[in-house]
Amino acid sequence: QVQLIESGGGLVQVGASLRLSCAASGRTVSSYAMGWFRQAPGKEREFVSTLMGGDSIQDYADSVKGRFTISRDNAKNTVYLQMNRLKPEDTAVYYCAARPRMGRVRDRATYAYWGQGTQVTVSS
Repeated sequence: QVQLIESGGGLVQVGASLRLSCAASGRTVSSYAMGWFRQAPGKEREFVSTLMGGDSIQDYADSVKGRFTISRDNAKNTVYLQMNRLKPEDTAVYYCAARPRMGRVRDRATYAYWGQGTQVTVSS
């Protein structure tokens, strides 16, 4: 059992930065790899980023590569998504998710646990 709580969303202007946090808890939390997805109105939930390879490798969707950075603080059981140079198309509800290590990285069906989501709105 893993419980996830996202925070850090908000309303910002184009070009601004935000850092999302996902606090994880549970007896087996260390057995799971963490990732981020997002869902805009009228759109399917899409992959954003994840850690893999024992958290030594970062993977990003092409739309955010070079602007977003994923990291994990194991001592705090927290995963972060640093978002820089935000664009209006980044507007979405962002979800933290956990999958078994060695699971399929970009397939949302392999993620067993999900947070409640945090809203990010980027205005021009």
